[in-house]
Amino acid sequence: MQASRLLSILILLQLRGRMSAEALAAEFEVSVRTIYRDVDQLSAAGVPIYAERGRAGGFQLLDGYRTRLTALTPAEAHALVLAGVGGAAADLGVGAEAAAAQLKLLASLPADSGASAQRVAARFHLDPLNWYSRAESVDILPALANAVWSDTRVRIRYESWKDVVTRDVDPLGLVLKSGVWYLVAAVKGKPRTYRVSNIQTFEVMKARAKRPARFDLGRYWSAWARDFEARLLEERAVVKLSPAGRKLLRDVSGAAFEAVEAAHRKCAPEGWVKAEIPIESTERATLQMLRLGADIEIVSPPALRAAVAREAAKVVKIYA
Repeated sequence: MQASRLLSILILLQLRGRMSAEALAAEFEVSVRTIYRDVDQLSAAGVPIYAERGRAGGFQLLDGYRTRLTALTPAEAHALVLAGVGGAAADLGVGAEAAAAQLKLLASLPADSGASAQRVAARFHLDPLNWYSRAESVDILPALANAVWSDTRVRIRYESWKDVVTRDVDPLGLVLKSGVWYLVAAVKGKPRTYRVSNIQTFEVMKARAKRPARFDLGRYWSAWARDFEARLLEERAVVKLSPAGRKLLRDVSGAAFEAVEAAHRKCAPEGWVKAEIPIESTERATLQMLRLGADIEIVSPPALRAAVAREAAKVVKIYA
């Protein structure tokens, strides 16, 4: 573990230049003291690494130094082969380049590793879309990706839930979530999230984008996604479910299914369970619960129970 961290520190400094002990400690989830010990070991091993004091200081490699300790392990080669998720590279306009890079990767590996990585590619395929879903068509994505890569400010006309707005944003990154692309961009230094398919128009500007200090796309997205789900599922409902209903619920609402599996109690009739589940809104929950038919009963809130009853009555009237 330590040897792997030492190599990773070396490669990070080579790629990013100067980094503080605190930034390295956060990157590897260890203490600052551990980073200092690691740096001492790298220096003792002959790596030309030095420290600069001050607010903008940190550890840095001697100019021109390049490590050659970058050989891939078999497991790392396997992971890289699986890294091209679905048609994401094609969406970004670099599908051909991604395929060429994979061929070069396989060709550069030792004989056994290359053959093994090809076996992985031939036997595993990643499809990030949900069942009965299709990837959104976003023609502007390649140009938007270029703006992200070149740190160029863009002006977007965006259709939100409430209104259509025009904003000048600093692109920070693109995220693919369940087949849907999202743009993370800063407005006056504050990161925000935009669904790419809701961007009606965008214009590349001459100004350079300003990236917030120490912004980490992965950490931002994890925190934003958790907060979004919490805000989306603020309301609660109590339901009764048959054994079949519990299985159906998994495809209707993953969050509700997890809540039922985590905490439920038996109730009548035999085999049914009672539990509290998170819901979006009465309107949205009505449509979701109707998909379970007679395998679910809404106990509360009364407004949701009444809404389901009204919709069910309309269905009965159509087929009476």
